[in-house]
Amino acid sequence: MEPLTWSGSLGPYLNPILLIAVGVFALGFVLNFAMTLVGLRQAEPIVNPDHTISYRMGPVDMALALMRYAVFAVLAVCVIYILGGILQPSMEAKGIIGGVAAQYMPVWIALVVTYVVSIRFKRRLGLYGKLFDNLVGMIGFGLVMFWVYTAIFAPMIATYGPLDVAASLRNAPPGSLVPGASADGAFPYYLLGGDAGARDVFSRMVMGAREVLTIAPFATLFAFMVGITLGLPAGYIGGRFDTLITFLANLVLAFPVILLFYLLVTPEIVEAGVPVYMASVLFILPIIFLWVLLYSRYRAQPHIIKWVAIPITVFLLLIYLGTVFRFDPIVWFATSFIGYLNQGNPVSEWMTSTREAYEPLIGIPIDGNLLIVFVSVVFVNSPTVFRIVRGLVLDIKTRDYVAAAQTRGEGPWYIMLWEILPNARGPLIVDFCLRIGYTTILLGTLGFFGLGVNPESPNWGSTINEGRRLLTVYPHPPLPPALALMTLVLGLNLLADGLREESLKD
Repeated sequence: MEPLTWSGSLGPYLNPILLIAVGVFALGFVLNFAMTLVGLRQAEPIVNPDHTISYRMGPVDMALALMRYAVFAVLAVCVIYILGGILQPSMEAKGIIGGVAAQYMPVWIALVVTYVVSIRFKRRLGLYGKLFDNLVGMIGFGLVMFWVYTAIFAPMIATYGPLDVAASLRNAPPGSLVPGASADGAFPYYLLGGDAGARDVFSRMVMGAREVLTIAPFATLFAFMVGITLGLPAGYIGGRFDTLITFLANLVLAFPVILLFYLLVTPEIVEAGVPVYMASVLFILPIIFLWVLLYSRYRAQPHIIKWVAIPITVFLLLIYLGTVFRFDPIVWFATSFIGYLNQGNPVSEWMTSTREAYEPLIGIPIDGNLLIVFVSVVFVNSPTVFRIVRGLVLDIKTRDYVAAAQTRGEGPWYIMLWEILPNARGPLIVDFCLRIGYTTILLGTLGFFGLGVNPESPNWGSTINEGRRLLTVYPHPPLPPALALMTLVLGLNLLADGLREESLKD
C-alpha cells in the first residue's frame, strides 16, 4: 500500500479544471480591480420604448461574470470530488479528499435530510423557514449545521481517538500509512497527517468540534438568560435598579477580557473558590428567569403551576446544586442516614464524615478548568447582552400593545416576558448567532494561550497552538483546526446576516 494522493484517481481529470477555474477567477478579479481604478462601472439598465428593461453587459459586468462562472466551476469540482470519494471502491482511488468526504457520510446525509425537510415545510416554520428564501442565510446555515452534525457524529467520523498515538508518524504528512493498522483492523491512514505528538490530525479536528460546540452555544445561551433576566426589569422599571446594574455592566465591560481569564485561572483565585461563587450567582439567574416566565404566564392556572412549573424548577435547582456545589440533598441524606446507622457516630460527626462521600445523581459533571472557562465566558458576555436587551425594552415599552396590556391589568413581569420579549426576538436571535461566533473565537484564543482547558484536549485553539511552533516546517497540523474555526465563525456570521434580513421583512 502506498501513501494517498490528495485527489486519487480523479486527479488527472479534475485537477486541470480546478487550476483553470482558479486562474480564471484570479484573472477576472485583477481585471475588475483595474477597471475600478480607471473609473469603469457596471452597466446601467436600459428602459426600452415598450417600457421593458434590458441589460447590456459592459467590461466590468463581463469580468464579474467570469469570476462567477469560475466559482461555479470550483464548486462543481468540489462536489465531484466528494461524490467520487463516496463512490470510489478503494482508498487509493478516493485519495485524501475523497477519503475525508467518505468519512463524513453521516454528515452529508443529515444535511440533505435537513435541507429537504426544511425547504418542503418552510412556510410553516416561521423565521426559520424564511431563512431558506435567503441565499446568504442558507449558506451560513449549511456551514453551521455541517459542524453541528460533525460534533454529533464525531465518533462515527473520526478514524482514531484524539489521544491515540502511532509513534512512527510524528509530524507525518497527509495520507501517511499507519504501520500495522491493517492487521489490527484499524483505519490504514492518517488522512490529514500526524501532529508533533504522533496523533491523527483529522480525528483531533473532528473531536475538537464537539469540544467547541459543547461550550460555545450553552455558554452563550446562559449569558443571554442572565442578560435578559437583568435587562428586562432595568429597561422597563428603571430607577435605582437600572442605575446600579448599568454601572456594574459598564464596569465589567471596561475590564480587559484576557486579563480577566488570566486572573480566574490563577491558582490562588481557584483555591479561594471565586469561580464557584461566580457560578453560584450566574447559574441561578436562568432558573429564576424560567420560574418567573412560567409563573407570570400561568399564575391564573394553579394546576399548571403545581404540576409543571414547580417540578421543573425543583429539578433545575437540584441540577444547579449538583453541578455547582456537587451537592445532592437526596443522596446526601440517604448516605448520611446509612452511615449513621452503620457507624453509630454522633450526629455532628457523621454529617461531616459523609458530606463528601458521594457523587450527586442529578448534576452535570464539569471539570474544574472547564467550569472556569464556562463561567468566564458567561460573565464576559452577559453585560453586553444586558445592554442590548435594556435598549430594546426602552424602545418597545412605548408601543401601543404594551399600553393595551397595562390597560388589561397585566403584571409587569407578564408584560416584560410575554409582550416585550417576543417582539425583541429578531435582534436577539441575530445577536445570539453572532455571539456564538465571538465565543468560539474567544475559546480558540483561550486554548491558544493555554488558559482553562486541558493541554491534551483536541480543542481547536489548543491544537493550533501546538502546531504553530513548527508551522514553517510542518504546516499541516494547525491548518485543519484553523480552517474549521474560520468556517464555523463564517457560517455563524452569514446565518446572522440572513436572519437579520428576513426579520426586517416582518
